[in-house]
Amino acid sequence: MPDKVIIVDDDEAVLDSMAALLTAEDFAVEGFGSAQALLDGYPCVPDGCVVTDVRMPEMDGLELIEALKSRGALPPIIVMTGHGDVPMAVRAMKLGARDFIEKPFDPAVLVAAIRNCMAATALPRDRADPELVRRVECLTPREREVLEQLVLGHSNKAIGRTLDISPRTVEIHRARVMEKMQAASLSQLVRMALAAGLDPGAGLS
Repeated sequence: MPDKVIIVDDDEAVLDSMAALLTAEDFAVEGFGSAQALLDGYPCVPDGCVVTDVRMPEMDGLELIEALKSRGALPPIIVMTGHGDVPMAVRAMKLGARDFIEKPFDPAVLVAAIRNCMAATALPRDRADPELVRRVECLTPREREVLEQLVLGHSNKAIGRTLDISPRTVEIHRARVMEKMQAASLSQLVRMALAAGLDPGAGLS
């Protein structure tokens, strides 16, 4: 039986295109136009991987995660965010989402995220990934500050103002952070930081 993917997005065109893509990848696909429609369709916890937009009217993706958690269990969830929505993605992952991808995304990125989400054996929420903790510990104090600001979703200019350094200096530190963390993108860097237990302002747990 094919693995099941449940898509939640208020944009019908997005629903249709994602359903076509994932069906072609041999997933069983079910779509809902709102978070409430999913909750109404599944009185218990949905079986399968849930891929939900984070910004939707009436009930957003974060509220959907909270509603599902209130039922006693949480299915694997991937949230889709727009540009500049890193803080929302961070909140979603702290609530229990497994991953997030930024729109617009390459179809291959979505498929890979879903397969990884389904295959992953998640660490307990109170445990950090020791390898990623080691990478964070290899950062200089200034690089650690830049990483924390990136996880908060701040731009290079905003980080520069906060840390009293130039945007160009921020770019240099940011490049070194990406290299040391072995991250290929900002979204991957944020996922790694959270998996390492990084909580800006609170330090490594």
